[in-house]
Amino acid sequence: MRRARDYAWTAVGFCAVAFSLWLLVDELRGLSPEAVLDGFSAIPLHRWLLAFASTFVAYAALAWYDRIGLAHLGHKLPWGFISIVSFTTYALSHNIGASIFSGAVVRYRAYSTKGLGAAEVGMLVAFCSFTFILGELLLGGLILALAPEVVDRWAEFPHWANRLAGAVMLAIVALYAIGSLRHFPPMKMGGFELVYPRPKILVRQLLAAPIEIIGAAGIIYFTLPAAINPGFVAVLGIFLGSFAVALASYAPGGLGVLEFCFVKGMPDTPTADVLAALIAFRLLYLLIPLAFAIVAVVQFERGRLGELWRLRV
Repeated sequence: MRRARDYAWTAVGFCAVAFSLWLLVDELRGLSPEAVLDGFSAIPLHRWLLAFASTFVAYAALAWYDRIGLAHLGHKLPWGFISIVSFTTYALSHNIGASIFSGAVVRYRAYSTKGLGAAEVGMLVAFCSFTFILGELLLGGLILALAPEVVDRWAEFPHWANRLAGAVMLAIVALYAIGSLRHFPPMKMGGFELVYPRPKILVRQLLAAPIEIIGAAGIIYFTLPAAINPGFVAVLGIFLGSFAVALASYAPGGLGVLEFCFVKGMPDTPTADVLAALIAFRLLYLLIPLAFAIVAVVQFERGRLGELWRLRV
């Protein structure tokens, strides 16, 4: 049953990709590939370096997710090992999709060699996912409360309604924080159990998640032309909305979904320049890490096979 559900969600994801690409092609009608290439080649070197630095910040924060989660579970592992496992996990799942190659599978293969069981790895995956959701709620709530006009880029809603939505998102984060500080008992929602972390873990969660999201958004911000850049707050708000829709679509890598939402969210910026920045984002945040992750997986599996062979001999 679970396998059938996974296949169904995979089909939904690919349908979302196809539909989003159709919408994107319609949106980009009349735009020449040469214009996009010109925008891509026009990104100056110093902004490429800043985008690389943003990528490093994002993946370092993702490794921090795992370290925080392991501390929550009572495990202390070397930073280097955690960083490699986290990098590999996210590089694969960001590109392929969690339904096909879930973070649980990748993490279990690695962390089981350090004594973690399947149940603990499952809790770690849930903890890391929830940490990301906290970051989305915290940053999204702040932007809606302080810069509600960002939503106008997609649809016109009363600013008071945007601020109210932001206040609700911040209230959810506050309730979670109160539960941690007051040592509330675990909250059960269906088959999911939310165990409130210790205050030290909570503080780290509330730091790591925004840092990761800000780093990822920074890649796009730095690869947009400085002269027509709408500002980091606007880019961050558009990124949060676009990335949330891309995740909800279940499309592998958010392909097409992210691009369509981002282009629609930046009507005042030349489309060719927006696409060039998005190509840079996919290159730095998705494709280059994927290449390194594949190498890491191959090396890990070769090492495991070598250990098994020595044990047999």
